Amino acid sequence: MTSAGYWVELFQAQQRLGGGFLLTRRYVLTALHCLRGLTSLDEHVDIVLHDGTRVPGQVCRRDKDADLALIMISTAYEVGLPIPRAGVAHSGDDWHGPYRPAAAEVHLRGRVDVGTAAYHCEGGAIIQALQLTAQQLLGDYSGYSGGPVVRGIPDDHEPVVVGILLEQAPDRAAENRAANVLFAATIAEAMSRFDQFDVAHLIDVVRPPAAKEKHESSVAAAATDAESWFDRIDEWSKRSLLDASQIAELKFMAAKAAIEGQLGSRGPDNRGGA
Repeated sequence: MTSAGYWVELFQAQQRLGGGFLLTRRYVLTALHCLRGLTSLDEHVDIVLHDGTRVPGQVCRRDKDADLALIMISTAYEVGLPIPRAGVAHSGDDWHGPYRPAAAEVHLRGRVDVGTAAYHCEGGAIIQALQLTAQQLLGDYSGYSGGPVVRGIPDDHEPVVVGILLEQAPDRAAENRAANVLFAATIAEAMSRFDQFDVAHLIDVVRPPAAKEKHESSVAAAATDAESWFDRIDEWSKRSLLDASQIAELKFMAAKAAIEGQLGSRGPDNRGGA
């Protein structure tokens, strides 16, 4: 069974910023407002994995309107943790959150009130979101933002991530208190917000720096190879054979294999070719 080790904590130096989770083995998804604690224009953050490993990352995209951010893990590090499937939730489903802001805090769980629906988030965008009821009456759910929403109850099956926690509804009877109603952007909404998973970006991520100047023909060939795989992966997606996180991971692997194959066969260190 895939453990809950796909969630992470984000730091700048010793300052804790908030939580997030591995969307793929290269990218962490979080709520943008979790990064308000960044102390400078420096976009570099430390990503602390569930096992305590600390790896460097960089904020590569911010979507202010949807309150989402994407962080790329340094290419010098390989994350071997299993990534759970992404899926959809429906009204009446159970849900839980494996991430909590501190060891003394409770784990959230509850019921999905409304499946995917248009929601006007605080960032200003209309997003596809889940409306959730939490069983735990905390009054203040700050600190849980950025964590994954997982369909079902803990440990009853392989985890399926269906959203990312963003906001809580205010209690209309008490302005200084939040109701136990939460909103989460769907994984599909988050994936649609970023262009980090198209072929041009992935090729740029995985190719060595020398390739930018010395091996442009090889890079172009690699892009062509990757594009053919992207078309195939998109076709599998249309047939509902893959979910959002699998698509992103497969595209990254296809781009990496293509660029390594092209540069490995044509690069200056290759002594086996003509």
